Amino acid sequence: MPAKATEVIVGVVGKISPADAFGALTQIVSVVRESIEIHETESTKREKLVTYRETEVARIKASERILREYFDRVFDERKVTNKRLFDSLDLALQSGDVAALQAVVGGIVDVARTSPMAGIGELRRAMDDPNAVFEF
Repeated sequence: MPAKATEVIVGVVGKISPADAFGALTQIVSVVRESIEIHETESTKREKLVTYRETEVARIKASERILREYFDRVFDERKVTNKRLFDSLDLALQSGDVAALQAVVGGIVDVARTSPMAGIGELRRAMDDPNAVFEF
């Protein structure tokens, strides 16, 4: 260092009191301590969010499994019911049995009314409504 630079540093350091130096050190320690605390707090929050996400994903997957099993069973049962209804419709048509034909068509209409597709119009209207609230 040139002599003048050394003189400037010595001159500045000479003007800083020990109390000022201690204050600066205290400030550095305080800021570092606060930074460490914030880092630990944010790390804990991130861990909690990861745990929350994993828990919610597991709940969704469990619900999905239940819903899939339910749909598989319901639609399998409907498949059997539908086959029987339409087989009966064919028999009623072949035999010309008007009473059986009316009963079978009534059964088909009932199945259509309880079909998962029966409420699609209502669901579509709700989805198109910007004020509709869906709760999960």
